[in-house]
Amino acid sequence: MNDYAVARGPKVMAPDRIGYAVDALARFWEGLSVADVTPQTCTRYVEDRARAAGTVRRELGVLRAAINYAHRCGLLTRLVNVELPERPPARDRWLTRAEAAALLRASRTKHARFYLPLFVLLGLYTGRRKEALLSLRWTQVDLKAGRIDFDQPGRRRTNKRRGLIPIPVVLMPHLRRARRRGVELGYVLQIEGRRILDIKKGFAAACRRAGLIGVSPHTLRHTAATWLMQRGTDPWAASGFLAMSMETLTRTYGHHHPDYMRAAAANVGRARTLSG
Repeated sequence: MNDYAVARGPKVMAPDRIGYAVDALARFWEGLSVADVTPQTCTRYVEDRARAAGTVRRELGVLRAAINYAHRCGLLTRLVNVELPERPPARDRWLTRAEAAALLRASRTKHARFYLPLFVLLGLYTGRRKEALLSLRWTQVDLKAGRIDFDQPGRRRTNKRRGLIPIPVVLMPHLRRARRRGVELGYVLQIEGRRILDIKKGFAAACRRAGLIGVSPHTLRHTAATWLMQRGTDPWAASGFLAMSMETLTRTYGHHHPDYMRAAAANVGRARTLSG
């Protein structure tokens, strides 16, 4: 696991997540060998860890990846199956228009009146992840052409795609106002020119003021995808705009689309036509 963390860590966007997983795994698997990785020991790890299914699944996924890496490097003569717990149901928490408006009002405090409301608007109308928004620079925003390029030059390409999108009309005036306050090479979300490293505390406080429960910065991405589906957006266009795979979009948000299963419902009672 240490070999895998050292080799893989520099190549991913969040190496600390691998480190956290290895720390948790090592407490259970220390003193055991790869031959001890069985369905039974994997089940015991899940019970011993006593964490959310998604967390334990990710940690055992790191163990599986480490074993696969060792096999590719010739350190193991055969692969060993790492049994993962069932994938937890996809989170379906999204904001209604009224909840989004309440969150936006609650984010306009004296301290965060510039960056927090803009973060909320960017999350709702671009559907990008927190990290992509916090690292966005003005050099990536073309207000004349009306485009945002979330792929930074030289950034490592990962499965967490970002991409080039047109600026939604509703977002444009807010970006123009923010641009007048910013600097040409600076970050879009900033405090006196300094980059904002995280937004968890301010966002959580705004949610409390708005009376919202179970909402995190990632909920804004869920909301953007849900709104697109509710409006009947073509799934191919929506997946491209959100930089989300079609499989994830249809599996997690497809039921919000007005045409979801409509063809199946129409066909289920239709009499079969016989020819000849």
